[in-house]
Amino acid sequence: MLAAGLNVNSSNAVQILLLVGGLTLVPAILFTVTGFSRILIVLGFIRTAVGTNTAPPNQVLVGIALFLTIFVMAPTVGAIKRDAIEPLDAHHISTTTAIVRAEQPLREFMFRQTRVEDISLFVSLAHAKTPHKRAEVPTEVLIPAFIVSELKTAFQIGFLIFLPFLIIDLIVSSVLMSMGMIMLPPTFISLPFKILLFVLVDGWDLVIKALVQSFHPV
Repeated sequence: MLAAGLNVNSSNAVQILLLVGGLTLVPAILFTVTGFSRILIVLGFIRTAVGTNTAPPNQVLVGIALFLTIFVMAPTVGAIKRDAIEPLDAHHISTTTAIVRAEQPLREFMFRQTRVEDISLFVSLAHAKTPHKRAEVPTEVLIPAFIVSELKTAFQIGFLIFLPFLIIDLIVSSVLMSMGMIMLPPTFISLPFKILLFVLVDGWDLVIKALVQSFHPV
């Protein structure tokens, strides 16, 4: 009976140790295996394109990106909770099995967002055998491929966001030059028009809708 109690205490101690160690990896996990990076980069592009360099402030953008990430990752987190965390808490599976089960929903999410070319790139860089199905792609290859794909997608969305504001800047610059007002900074005149355009088209709703749909394409 004493031995059984010691085993239970040892098991709890290992779980607590893993939990504490896992908390230190939360920032890295947030940036590398979720949609946080894509969302934050796109929000940064919006602020730069409009021309309001300090509004919204960085803390607000990070907060928006965090809660949008929670919203986007909710199905994946739910699958991890159902398949790994709850059986582990009920002592139906071991910690090792729980880690393996928790990895699968994350891999599925990353596969949906990762381009085949990026996976091929890192497979070749790792000098690994060419995979013929998803299960054969190592996680250490999938994660960097996912990160590169996220950066590409974020910059593509950012380019599309920049276009209408760039057109406004060009129009304002042309008008000022034709009027001979060369000394007046074009951004000083174009900024109110860009803010007005963003408000009139309900820009935040459009951008957030496009961001969320980019993770779940119809």
